[in-house]
Amino acid sequence: MSSVQEPHLHLEVGHILFLDIVGYSKLLADEQKALVQELNQIVRETEQFRTAEAEGKLTRLPTGDGMVLVFTNNPEAPVECALEISKALQSHPKLRLRMGIHSGPVNPVADVNDQSNLLGAGINVAQRVMYCGDAGHILLSKHFAEDLEQYAHWRPHLHDVGEATDKHGLRMRLVNLYTDQLGNSALPAKLWRARAAFRGKSAVFAALVLITALGAAFWMVRRSQEKFINAAATVSSKSIAVLPFENLSEDKANAYFADGIQDEILTRLSKIADLKVISRTSTEQYKSAPKNLPDIAKRLGVAHILEGRVQKSGDSVRVNVQLIKAASDSHLWADTFDRKLTDIFSVESEVAKAIADQLRAKLTGQEEQVIAAKPTENVEAYDAYLRGLAYALKAGLAFQSNYEAAKYGGTEFTPANALAAQKYLKEAVRLDPKFALAWALLSYLDSVGYTASILPPTLALREEARQAAETALTLQPDLGEAILAKGHYY
Repeated sequence: MSSVQEPHLHLEVGHILFLDIVGYSKLLADEQKALVQELNQIVRETEQFRTAEAEGKLTRLPTGDGMVLVFTNNPEAPVECALEISKALQSHPKLRLRMGIHSGPVNPVADVNDQSNLLGAGINVAQRVMYCGDAGHILLSKHFAEDLEQYAHWRPHLHDVGEATDKHGLRMRLVNLYTDQLGNSALPAKLWRARAAFRGKSAVFAALVLITALGAAFWMVRRSQEKFINAAATVSSKSIAVLPFENLSEDKANAYFADGIQDEILTRLSKIADLKVISRTSTEQYKSAPKNLPDIAKRLGVAHILEGRVQKSGDSVRVNVQLIKAASDSHLWADTFDRKLTDIFSVESEVAKAIADQLRAKLTGQEEQVIAAKPTENVEAYDAYLRGLAYALKAGLAFQSNYEAAKYGGTEFTPANALAAQKYLKEAVRLDPKFALAWALLSYLDSVGYTASILPPTLALREEARQAAETALTLQPDLGEAILAKGHYY
């Protein structure tokens, strides 16, 4: 038997705050450096950091895209520090941070530079807790939260969000810490997806049981069912897809204008109940002037396709549109509109009305008023709105964009695009405070940006979303976009 004894580990309990910058790997090197320096300054200025540092009860561990703070003086220290950091982040919108907290064993060691360092299960668990969060979240392990639950001061701010499974298959029960002003009250995306998957599996199981039990009944009505399926598969003669409009302007920066005109025409068409209009989410994959239109129409399940080209020069605009019957790849209608910016609204309305006429769609009196309505009389406000709309579409935060893709990430679903959209929409409502549609889109962008953690999930953002939605509804109580925006706020 060996006489060598195992060295004593010198384990102690550490109260650990693990911080991580969300989206760090997608940033340029100089952007990464700037954000890390910004984070370092914020952390150093917190009262809990300074107190523990002065007492010699704090160990700092850099992680490249964040840091680990190990407190050994007070179990509440990491929570208080996290709230101080969360408050400071309200003035630093570009710094999107998630935090995880846990108490557990840590072991002092010497690193490769012979400097004092820490490792241990406590740090590993805190990291796993943090990885389950999105930007703005302060997540606690249930083990850590149980100690805080004994105090009335903390209990109202602790919200059990259930179990999560990390990439190693380990299950953890998590608690979300937030107040009215700090933290992120939304359910973390990883837990949301896990619950959705569970519901899906449960639904499949229930469906299989139901199908087995009712098999005989389905067999008896098979003939009528087949007729129903065949009827459903028939493409409606009043169905249409509006493909992305091509920007023919010499200034390629005017691409936003073509995107906006397409979206406005699509929106007007979608308000005609007798038409089946495919959403922008389904059509955005097809660039301007695509080949094989019949094949595209078949994939989208429509009988008609609208193509368009927009050329903007100064205050003059040329819009060329053509309506195509997909089955024969033939033109049903085409027109060219040369207008001043002050009259661009009439183009959108005339195109929608002409398409309805060509497809023999019935228009109610209210629908005629809706598609002919001018959202604003201020041309500068409308231009700012179109710029904001273009960025909102890129960020996945516009009425016609892909919210699920925005929620779980994509090449253009970035805070930069969301912030740019916010900037231009605020400019639009500043130029025309009665611009209800711009108020509605601003509210929708804020609410969905908050939920998807693309925008910093702050109390100020929630309040802006509420005020914008209520302003839109006050200006136009029957505006569908305003009602949708208020729903997303709630």
